[in-house]
Amino acid sequence: MLKDLPLPRQPKPPWLKVRLAGGENYVHLKQILRERNLHTVCEEARCPNLGECWGGGTATFMLMGDTCTRGCRFCAVKTAKRGQPLDPDEPQKVAEAIAAMDLDYVVLTSVDRDDLPDGGADHFARTVEAIRLAHPRILTEVLIPDFQGDQAALDRLIAARPDVIAHNLETVKRLSRQVRDAKADYQVSLDVLGYVKAADPTRYTKSALMLGLNETDAEIGAALDDLRAYQVDILTMGQYLQPTPKHLPVQHFVPPEQFEHWQQVCAEKGFLFSACGPLVRSSYRAGEFFIKNLLQKELPHD
Repeated sequence: MLKDLPLPRQPKPPWLKVRLAGGENYVHLKQILRERNLHTVCEEARCPNLGECWGGGTATFMLMGDTCTRGCRFCAVKTAKRGQPLDPDEPQKVAEAIAAMDLDYVVLTSVDRDDLPDGGADHFARTVEAIRLAHPRILTEVLIPDFQGDQAALDRLIAARPDVIAHNLETVKRLSRQVRDAKADYQVSLDVLGYVKAADPTRYTKSALMLGLNETDAEIGAALDDLRAYQVDILTMGQYLQPTPKHLPVQHFVPPEQFEHWQQVCAEKGFLFSACGPLVRSSYRAGEFFIKNLLQKELPHD
């Protein structure tokens, strides 16, 4: 188990060193978000790609506040038993921010809100609908919690017709209970992805895995097979990085050539697209570019 493998905090290898966030566009985007009291997972989860993405005009909006009702051992987002009161104007504020940021592909995610009857599914859906109403040609990707497997909540989200629906498996089956909050479940995550695809086969589904937590190659392969068995179309795979000393330690750093191997494996297993690399995260710009081009060619817009 991970708790039996304590390691000193290891220095990052050269391929994980990134420049600090900054620049004129970074400051501009930060001002737009703060003026509307909006949050991004880029900041809250201390994403290593923040400088690159914000410098290029991309951000992932985090809905329903910055306080999560779960305490996953890999995540830097703050936690509490209850989240913040929902801002009924947030969907419109996000739509306004998107216009100010001049985006054409938007990623929406959220903290877990187990304190809400529907887990926040209606709020997600209203945000997608507000964006579509104000900006009909903007493509939307949602990275959702599991909504505790509530099919009615998933139906509400699916009805809003985001272009991509993502839910992260995060890690291999053996490590799931150690890495994720006790309320999370490996099979429930697969069931969520499978339900979305069954309910609307035209929606692309997406998931993500972190490496570096003592998983084996066989376990990674099994997780990929599980995702494909539930017809997941798109996968991102990156290196886990310990956000603070209180979080799970990195057990090993995966070199770039190993991620290249997994990129090939994903193609062989039938994923429509995969992005595998040390600094790849769920909302990865290269993946967004691919998905955007794919959706513009293939998906109808209602």
